[in-house]
Amino acid sequence: MSALSTLRNINNSLASTQDRISSGLKISSGKDNAAYFSISETMSSDSRIYKAIDESLTLTQNSLSAARLGAETVKDLASEFVERVAFAQGGTEETRTEVQAELDELAARIQTTIDQATFNGSDLVNGTSAVTVVTGISRDAAGSITTTTVSFDQQDLGAIQSTLAGIDLTTASTTALMETALQDAEGALSDAIDSATAFGIAEKSVEMQKEFLSELTDKIDAGVGGMVDANMEEEAARLQALQVQQQLATQSLSIANQAPQNILSLFR
Repeated sequence: MSALSTLRNINNSLASTQDRISSGLKISSGKDNAAYFSISETMSSDSRIYKAIDESLTLTQNSLSAARLGAETVKDLASEFVERVAFAQGGTEETRTEVQAELDELAARIQTTIDQATFNGSDLVNGTSAVTVVTGISRDAAGSITTTTVSFDQQDLGAIQSTLAGIDLTTASTTALMETALQDAEGALSDAIDSATAFGIAEKSVEMQKEFLSELTDKIDAGVGGMVDANMEEEAARLQALQVQQQLATQSLSIANQAPQNILSLFR
Protein backbone atom coordinates (compact mmCIF):
# COMPACT_ATOMS: atom_id res chain seq x y z
CA MET A 1 0.00 0.00 0.00
CA SER A 2 2.88 2.38 0.76
CA ALA A 3 4.50 1.67 -2.61
CA LEU A 4 1.18 2.15 -4.41
CA SER A 5 0.55 5.48 -2.63
CA THR A 6 4.02 6.70 -3.58
CA LEU A 7 3.52 5.72 -7.20
CA ARG A 8 0.13 7.44 -7.28
CA ASN A 9 1.59 10.69 -5.94
CA ILE A 10 4.43 10.58 -8.47
CA ASN A 11 2.00 9.97 -11.32
CA ASN A 12 -0.12 12.96 -10.22
CA SER A 13 2.96 15.18 -10.09
CA LEU A 14 4.08 13.86 -13.45
CA ALA A 15 0.69 14.63 -15.00
CA SER A 16 0.76 18.19 -13.59
CA THR A 17 4.26 18.75 -14.93
CA GLN A 18 3.27 17.45 -18.35
CA ASP A 19 0.27 19.81 -18.37
CA ARG A 20 2.51 22.79 -17.56
CA ILE A 21 4.93 21.82 -20.32
CA SER A 22 2.18 21.32 -22.91
CA SER A 23 0.32 24.54 -22.02
CA GLY A 24 3.32 26.64 -21.06
CA LEU A 25 1.43 27.79 -17.97
CA LYS A 26 2.04 27.11 -14.33
CA ILE A 27 -1.27 28.78 -13.42
CA SER A 28 -4.05 27.97 -15.84
CA SER A 29 -7.07 28.14 -13.51
CA GLY A 30 -8.19 29.48 -10.16
CA LYS A 31 -7.38 26.19 -8.41
CA ASP A 32 -3.67 26.60 -9.16
CA ASN A 33 -3.39 30.01 -7.44
CA ALA A 34 -6.59 32.00 -6.98
CA ALA A 35 -4.93 35.36 -6.34
CA TYR A 36 -2.47 35.17 -9.23
CA PHE A 37 -5.16 33.85 -11.56
CA SER A 38 -7.51 36.75 -10.74
CA ILE A 39 -4.77 39.37 -11.14
CA SER A 40 -3.44 37.88 -14.36
CA GLU A 41 -6.90 37.66 -15.94
CA THR A 42 -7.62 41.32 -15.10
CA MET A 43 -4.28 42.48 -16.44
CA SER A 44 -4.63 40.37 -19.57
CA SER A 45 -8.02 41.97 -20.16
CA ASP A 46 -6.44 45.43 -19.81
CA SER A 47 -3.71 44.45 -22.26
CA ARG A 48 -6.28 43.41 -24.85
CA ILE A 49 -8.16 46.70 -24.36
CA TYR A 50 -4.96 48.70 -24.79
CA LYS A 51 -4.11 46.84 -27.99
CA ALA A 52 -7.59 47.51 -29.38
CA ILE A 53 -7.28 51.22 -28.49
CA ASP A 54 -3.84 51.29 -30.12
CA GLU A 55 -5.32 49.93 -33.34
CA SER A 56 -8.04 52.58 -33.23
CA LEU A 57 -5.43 55.29 -32.66
CA THR A 58 -3.63 54.09 -35.78
CA LEU A 59 -6.67 55.13 -37.83
CA THR A 60 -6.75 58.50 -36.06
CA GLN A 61 -3.05 59.01 -36.66
CA ASN A 62 -3.44 58.23 -40.35
CA SER A 63 -6.36 60.67 -40.63
CA LEU A 64 -4.31 63.38 -38.92
CA SER A 65 -1.33 62.63 -41.13
CA ALA A 66 -3.42 63.05 -44.27
CA ALA A 67 -4.96 66.26 -42.91
CA ARG A 68 -1.55 67.65 -41.92
CA LEU A 69 -0.18 66.90 -45.38
CA GLY A 70 -3.17 68.66 -46.91
CA ALA A 71 -2.75 71.69 -44.64
CA GLU A 72 0.96 71.92 -45.37
CA THR A 73 0.29 71.71 -49.10
CA VAL A 74 -2.38 74.40 -48.82
CA LYS A 75 0.14 76.50 -46.87
CA ASP A 76 2.71 76.16 -49.64
CA LEU A 77 0.16 77.03 -52.32
CA ALA A 78 -1.13 79.99 -50.27
CA SER A 79 2.45 81.23 -49.90
CA GLU A 80 2.85 81.11 -53.67
CA PHE A 81 -0.51 82.87 -53.97
CA VAL A 82 0.72 85.72 -51.74
CA GLU A 83 3.89 86.07 -53.80
CA ARG A 84 1.89 86.45 -57.02
CA VAL A 85 -0.44 89.03 -55.45
CA ALA A 86 2.58 90.95 -54.19
CA PHE A 87 4.10 90.80 -57.65
CA ALA A 88 0.96 92.35 -59.11
CA GLN A 89 1.07 95.35 -56.75
CA GLY A 90 1.57 98.47 -58.81
CA GLY A 91 1.51 96.53 -62.07
CA THR A 92 -0.44 97.31 -65.17
CA GLU A 93 -3.93 96.03 -65.87
CA GLU A 94 -2.45 93.51 -68.30
CA THR A 95 -0.09 92.27 -65.60
CA ARG A 96 -2.95 91.85 -63.13
CA THR A 97 -4.93 89.89 -65.68
CA GLU A 98 -2.05 87.49 -66.27
CA VAL A 99 -1.44 87.09 -62.55
CA GLN A 100 -5.15 86.50 -61.94
CA ALA A 101 -5.01 83.46 -64.23
CA GLU A 102 -2.22 82.06 -62.06
CA LEU A 103 -4.20 82.82 -58.92
CA ASP A 104 -7.26 81.01 -60.28
CA GLU A 105 -5.10 77.97 -60.99
CA LEU A 106 -3.61 78.05 -57.47
CA ALA A 107 -7.09 78.32 -55.93
CA ALA A 108 -8.21 75.29 -57.96
CA ARG A 109 -5.17 73.30 -56.82
CA ILE A 110 -5.92 74.22 -53.22
CA GLN A 111 -9.47 72.92 -53.58
CA THR A 112 -8.19 69.67 -55.09
CA THR A 113 -5.77 69.27 -52.19
CA ILE A 114 -8.57 69.80 -49.67
CA ASP A 115 -10.79 67.25 -51.41
CA GLN A 116 -8.00 64.64 -51.26
CA ALA A 117 -6.79 65.29 -47.69
CA THR A 118 -8.90 62.52 -46.17
CA PHE A 119 -8.25 59.00 -44.93
CA ASN A 120 -10.85 56.23 -44.98
CA GLY A 121 -13.65 58.78 -45.23
CA SER A 122 -12.41 60.79 -42.24
CA ASP A 123 -12.51 64.49 -43.14
CA LEU A 124 -10.70 66.77 -40.70
CA VAL A 125 -10.13 69.70 -43.06
CA ASN A 126 -13.67 71.00 -43.59
CA GLY A 127 -14.98 72.08 -40.22
CA THR A 128 -14.23 73.53 -36.81
CA SER A 129 -15.69 70.88 -34.50
CA ALA A 130 -13.70 69.33 -31.68
CA VAL A 131 -12.73 65.69 -32.18
CA THR A 132 -12.32 63.48 -29.10
CA VAL A 133 -10.61 60.08 -29.25
CA VAL A 134 -10.07 57.45 -26.55
CA THR A 135 -6.40 57.05 -25.64
CA GLY A 136 -6.53 54.48 -22.84
CA ILE A 137 -8.23 53.26 -19.68
CA SER A 138 -7.80 53.78 -15.96
CA ARG A 139 -8.83 51.59 -13.02
CA ASP A 140 -9.48 52.84 -9.50
CA ALA A 141 -8.87 50.92 -6.29
CA ALA A 142 -12.29 49.28 -6.55
CA GLY A 143 -11.59 48.04 -10.06
CA SER A 144 -13.97 50.45 -11.80
CA ILE A 145 -12.79 51.35 -15.28
CA THR A 146 -12.85 54.76 -16.97
CA THR A 147 -11.47 55.94 -20.30
CA THR A 148 -8.87 58.61 -20.95
CA THR A 149 -9.24 60.86 -23.99
CA VAL A 150 -7.50 63.53 -26.05
CA SER A 151 -9.19 66.23 -28.12
CA PHE A 152 -8.19 68.30 -31.12
CA ASP A 153 -10.03 70.62 -33.50
CA GLN A 154 -10.89 70.20 -37.13
CA GLN A 155 -9.43 72.87 -39.40
CA ASP A 156 -11.53 74.65 -42.00
CA LEU A 157 -9.21 74.70 -45.01
CA GLY A 158 -12.27 75.29 -47.18
CA ALA A 159 -12.62 78.76 -45.68
CA ILE A 160 -9.03 79.51 -46.64
CA GLN A 161 -9.70 78.40 -50.19
CA SER A 162 -12.83 80.54 -50.38
CA THR A 163 -10.91 83.61 -49.24
CA LEU A 164 -8.23 83.11 -51.86
CA ALA A 165 -10.67 82.21 -54.60
CA GLY A 166 -12.57 85.42 -53.86
CA ILE A 167 -9.58 87.63 -54.63
CA ASP A 168 -9.94 89.22 -58.07
CA LEU A 169 -7.12 91.48 -59.16
CA THR A 170 -8.84 92.41 -62.42
CA THR A 171 -11.38 94.51 -60.52
CA ALA A 172 -8.83 96.05 -58.15
CA SER A 173 -8.01 99.25 -60.12
CA THR A 174 -7.06 101.47 -57.12
CA THR A 175 -4.09 101.08 -54.77
CA ALA A 176 -6.31 100.52 -51.71
CA LEU A 177 -8.06 97.48 -53.21
CA MET A 178 -4.75 95.93 -54.21
CA GLU A 179 -3.49 96.33 -50.66
CA THR A 180 -6.68 94.72 -49.37
CA ALA A 181 -6.15 91.77 -51.71
CA LEU A 182 -2.63 91.32 -50.40
CA GLN A 183 -3.82 91.54 -46.80
CA ASP A 184 -6.53 88.97 -47.45
CA ALA A 185 -4.03 86.61 -49.09
CA GLU A 186 -1.59 86.99 -46.19
CA GLY A 187 -4.42 86.36 -43.72
CA ALA A 188 -5.32 83.14 -45.53
CA LEU A 189 -1.66 82.09 -45.49
CA SER A 190 -1.50 82.72 -41.74
CA ASP A 191 -4.62 80.58 -41.23
CA ALA A 192 -3.06 77.79 -43.33
CA ILE A 193 0.10 77.90 -41.22
CA ASP A 194 -1.97 77.71 -38.03
CA SER A 195 -3.94 74.73 -39.39
CA ALA A 196 -0.81 72.83 -40.40
CA THR A 197 0.70 73.51 -36.96
CA ALA A 198 -2.44 72.34 -35.15
CA PHE A 199 -2.57 69.10 -37.13
CA GLY A 200 1.13 68.52 -36.48
CA ILE A 201 0.67 68.92 -32.73
CA ALA A 202 -2.32 66.58 -32.68
CA GLU A 203 -0.55 63.96 -34.79
CA LYS A 204 2.51 64.07 -32.52
CA SER A 205 0.31 63.67 -29.45
CA VAL A 206 -1.39 60.59 -30.89
CA GLU A 207 1.95 59.16 -32.01
CA MET A 208 3.42 59.54 -28.49
CA GLN A 209 0.34 57.92 -26.97
CA LYS A 210 0.67 54.97 -29.34
CA GLU A 211 4.30 54.53 -28.34
CA PHE A 212 3.30 54.62 -24.68
CA LEU A 213 0.53 52.05 -25.18
CA SER A 214 2.92 49.75 -27.03
CA GLU A 215 5.46 49.86 -24.19
CA LEU A 216 2.73 49.58 -21.57
CA THR A 217 1.20 46.45 -23.09
CA ASP A 218 4.67 44.90 -23.33
CA LYS A 219 5.20 45.55 -19.60
CA ILE A 220 1.77 44.17 -18.72
CA ASP A 221 2.26 41.05 -20.83
CA ALA A 222 5.68 40.50 -19.26
CA GLY A 223 4.23 40.91 -15.77
CA VAL A 224 1.40 38.49 -16.48
CA GLY A 225 3.87 36.03 -17.97
CA GLY A 226 6.01 36.22 -14.85
CA MET A 227 2.99 35.24 -12.75
CA VAL A 228 1.46 32.48 -14.84
CA ASP A 229 4.04 31.20 -17.33
CA ALA A 230 5.87 27.99 -16.54
CA ASN A 231 9.67 27.94 -16.35
CA MET A 232 10.31 25.43 -19.11
CA GLU A 233 13.86 24.66 -17.97
CA GLU A 234 12.66 23.86 -14.45
CA GLU A 235 9.69 21.89 -15.74
CA ALA A 236 11.89 19.86 -18.11
CA ALA A 237 14.26 19.01 -15.25
CA ARG A 238 11.32 18.16 -12.99
CA LEU A 239 9.81 15.94 -15.69
CA GLN A 240 13.02 13.97 -16.05
CA ALA A 241 13.33 13.58 -12.28
CA LEU A 242 9.73 12.43 -11.93
CA GLN A 243 10.15 9.90 -14.73
CA VAL A 244 13.10 8.38 -12.85
CA GLN A 245 11.07 8.40 -9.62
CA GLN A 246 8.21 6.72 -11.47
CA GLN A 247 10.50 3.94 -12.65
CA LEU A 248 11.87 3.43 -9.15
CA ALA A 249 8.39 3.47 -7.61
CA THR A 250 7.23 0.90 -10.16
CA GLN A 251 10.14 -1.34 -9.23
CA SER A 252 9.39 -0.80 -5.55
CA LEU A 253 5.77 -1.80 -6.12
CA SER A 254 6.91 -4.87 -8.01
CA ILE A 255 9.17 -5.88 -5.11
CA ALA A 256 6.33 -5.30 -2.64
CA ASN A 257 4.02 -7.51 -4.72
CA GLN A 258 6.61 -10.32 -4.71
CA ALA A 259 6.91 -10.37 -0.90
CA PRO A 260 3.69 -12.38 -0.28
CA GLN A 261 4.83 -14.95 -2.86
CA ASN A 262 8.06 -15.40 -0.94
CA ILE A 263 6.14 -16.01 2.28
CA LEU A 264 3.88 -18.58 0.61
CA SER A 265 6.91 -20.46 -0.68
CA LEU A 266 7.87 -21.22 2.92
CA PHE A 267 4.76 -23.40 3.30
CA ARG A 268 5.41 -25.53 0.23
